Amino acid sequence: MKKIKKMGFANNVGKFHLGRTIGVGTFAKVKLAVDSTNGSYVAIKIIDKQMVVQSNLKYQVQREIRTMKVLNHPNVVRIHEVIGTKTKIYIVMEYVSGGQLSDKLSYSQKLNESEARKMFQQLIDAVDYCHNRGVYHRDLKPENLLLDNKGNLKVSDFGLSALRKHGDILTTACGSPCYVAPELIANKGYDGAAADVWSCGVILFELLSGCLPFDDRNLVVLYKKISRAEYTFPQWFTESQKKLISRIFDPNPRRRITIPEIIEDAWFQTDYVPSCGCECGEKIYLDDVNAAFDAIEDDAAETKMPNSSSFINAFQLIAMSHDLDLSGLFEEQEDKKQTTRLGSKHTLNETIKKIEAASMDLSLTVERINNFKLKMHPKKKMTRCTRSYYDLSAEVIEVAPTNCVVEITKSAGELRLYTEFCRSLSSLLKEKSSASFHMLESEAASIISNNVQETGSSEKQNDIEKNDLRGYSSN
Repeated sequence: MKKIKKMGFANNVGKFHLGRTIGVGTFAKVKLAVDSTNGSYVAIKIIDKQMVVQSNLKYQVQREIRTMKVLNHPNVVRIHEVIGTKTKIYIVMEYVSGGQLSDKLSYSQKLNESEARKMFQQLIDAVDYCHNRGVYHRDLKPENLLLDNKGNLKVSDFGLSALRKHGDILTTACGSPCYVAPELIANKGYDGAAADVWSCGVILFELLSGCLPFDDRNLVVLYKKISRAEYTFPQWFTESQKKLISRIFDPNPRRRITIPEIIEDAWFQTDYVPSCGCECGEKIYLDDVNAAFDAIEDDAAETKMPNSSSFINAFQLIAMSHDLDLSGLFEEQEDKKQTTRLGSKHTLNETIKKIEAASMDLSLTVERINNFKLKMHPKKKMTRCTRSYYDLSAEVIEVAPTNCVVEITKSAGELRLYTEFCRSLSSLLKEKSSASFHMLESEAASIISNNVQETGSSEKQNDIEKNDLRGYSSN
């Protein structure tokens, strides 16, 4: 015990003695620790429960832990156990001493062909193992790839991973901009396996060149480059490397090379020694995962933010902008839907009332699909003619408690009614919210009571901001 304290391991968590901090994130930090029973080193990720709940990340953390528990591969970081206290969650993981792959790249710029190929082979083996177990990482990048003391690669950070059956369509747009696949930018369903393959291709390009294939400080320009697969090979790339990377960087995920095809590639096969994962014969116990989160909601009940399924992430917000809708650049359009998006400086409920009011103005009946989506139909008239089919819907997406996006979609019916509805709703959304009116009334009463209003002064103007979220994403 004295020796352990001299080495800097002073605090205890169960049988583990905590040492220095080796990583820091927004909601967690990672410390080096030693197992007092056998003297082996581990890495312990310490997560603040309160911050996790306030940021609505409980299920994301749970998903990461559950996912890593069922994976047993030499190129995937393993979780040993999870310890929960009233305020903290301790995830005890395999300690990988070589640091991040991104650090190695920052020192050496690019790797030689042999070393880059070995890294890529290990990455593909790990990703293939994950995909065969229904796990799609969705955030593959050098920062999430660790190196052990022998230079072997290990995939980590499954916080954005998805558990799905092969062929299932994913919808959540996530990942890091420079490594994200074109289909994610399109804000449509995508295949998790094809998206991970694209990210692996970006990493391979970076290993061989020392720079990113798609990079720009302007997100609009960056996403256009990704969607069109606009990149340039450095002059030292061989024809074999170009051929493989070109097949990975196919903007159409249906034509993109698959992992089995990558493994069969001649360049990939050079000096290839497959690293095989283990079938988890032993039962995977998740009791410690569940116990770590017990009463987590109760501890933060007073400060928990509203958890609305209508909140969107940055990728979805970016994809909503007309200027950034890049789906037409790389995907055949099967349905010609017309969509208009309007900004709203109102609460979700106030915005829905505005939609209902705009519908009444045009004699449309409203049908609630759920708390955020409505369908509108022309009122039935007693005529001998068959009513033409009309499909008009409005979905409210909550960006913030008093800031929403309304997505109006028409897939059938006449254009005139759709245009009039959009114009009517746009006008209603520009009106002050009820909360703003109450605030103005209060201010006016205060001014009158204090007798500070100057005679003859011009009436104060209260400009209303334009409800246009285009350009918001460029900040």
